[in-house]
Amino acid sequence: MTNVSRGRLVVLSGPSCAGKSPLAKALAKFHLDLFNRLQPLVLHTSRDPRPGERDGVDYHFRTRAQIEAFHADQRYAVLDVRGDLQALDLQNLQELSHKGDVFFEGNPTVGLTILNHASLANFPRLSAFLAPLSQEEITFLKSGHNIHLRDLVTDIMRRKLLRRTRRQKGELSLKDLENIERRAGSAYSELQQAHHFDHVIPNHDGEDSENWDAFYYPLGDARKSLNAFVALLEGRMTPYTEKWPADLLPE
Repeated sequence: MTNVSRGRLVVLSGPSCAGKSPLAKALAKFHLDLFNRLQPLVLHTSRDPRPGERDGVDYHFRTRAQIEAFHADQRYAVLDVRGDLQALDLQNLQELSHKGDVFFEGNPTVGLTILNHASLANFPRLSAFLAPLSQEEITFLKSGHNIHLRDLVTDIMRRKLLRRTRRQKGELSLKDLENIERRAGSAYSELQQAHHFDHVIPNHDGEDSENWDAFYYPLGDARKSLNAFVALLEGRMTPYTEKWPADLLPE
């Protein structure tokens, strides 16, 4: 039987506003050769586009009813992601893999589905999780400081999401605030999944941070995160990544 050449599944996941999108944009801006080797995996979603997002590029924006209909088609894996429906086109993913590496940048629910789906079990893969806290910070906060980690993570991400949405829209609607609360509230359980990924990249410069683009070159953790991801893509060691144990974050 002839072996079919396949590219890697490259997965970059993390909580909403952790910095995944600006990292991908910085990769395209400063490492175009690497970026051009990655074929973006575009999912279907029931949520509305954010400012600047384009149909067919960022997502295939569809109604909830249209995505619910995909349940009847084995071509798709349909997932509930923070209250929105998303659909992963497994056939499209396989077709892309015959041309080279396939790149998914998005939430951990879809990221883990790509990593664990039975039809994708034989694919080579590289997975990274972008986290708003480092392992050292979490260990410190757990060591007798009377801090409820779930509440702290929720508050960290709430503040990031508020800053991002204000930058995008200015005044916030009730729907915006409800969406922010839902995304912030899911961040801790998503962080608990980080140990399933090959690498964790601690990054305090989320999508709300101006360190990605205000000074042309990324600065601070934005620069470190970009450099770490570039090193992983190139198969190099990097001091900016961690491997988290399964019991790092308590229930």
